[in-house]
Amino acid sequence: MPRHPAPDDATYPDLVRQARSPAELDSHLVACRACPRLVAWREEVGATRRRAHRDDTYWARPVPGFGDDRARIVVVGLAPAAHGANRTGRMFTGDRSGDVLFAALHRAGLANQATSVHADDGLRLTGARVTAPVRCAPPDNRPTPDERRRCAPYLDRELALLAPTVRVLVLLGGFGWQATLATLADQGWGVPRPRPRFGHGAEVVVEHPDGRPALRLLGCYHVSQQNTFTGRLTPAMLDDVLARAVALAGT
Repeated sequence: MPRHPAPDDATYPDLVRQARSPAELDSHLVACRACPRLVAWREEVGATRRRAHRDDTYWARPVPGFGDDRARIVVVGLAPAAHGANRTGRMFTGDRSGDVLFAALHRAGLANQATSVHADDGLRLTGARVTAPVRCAPPDNRPTPDERRRCAPYLDRELALLAPTVRVLVLLGGFGWQATLATLADQGWGVPRPRPRFGHGAEVVVEHPDGRPALRLLGCYHVSQQNTFTGRLTPAMLDDVLARAVALAGT
């Protein structure tokens, strides 16, 4: 992957907006050092490591989106997990949240296998992509408003590059819901005002004044252990949302 100058100053949003493909966008992303607190945290985690992964070499950089570059369904989460994607370098890979999500994507016919262990495990997505509004692991899974703002151009450009094919956005949790609505509003989509509230199973249709196909937004509880271990989100509930996404996307 070609390396570009680290986008750590006022010019980096322009560099991101000029990316002509997901691969070019990713080459800018992995060099990003725009948020000092997140840079320090992701690298500290990678250096100290968790005992279970003490022999692993951590990625400890911003994490690109993963999946089909012609996706009709995009799943938007929150941010990389410290010992998941921050370790493996692939979204939702190497942690229990990813175990739940990719097993469901496999059941929905969008993934070739049910497991996501490391970046070279052969996993492929067809018709789907997974991404997040914040690309570095944040302490306590809580990025600051300024960190969200600095990272916003990446999701904005990723969705713009996918615009010719994407039809459905599955938004995991209130953070993914609000961040994606803000991004779509910035892109000129007709996001209702006041903005729709997040809820599991919530469904919103947004249209663009240039006449491109409408986007369907589906709300889903996040696949975090806090939700899956307590039964707030069950496999059947996740399957229902993804089945709806597949039906709406026509995949």
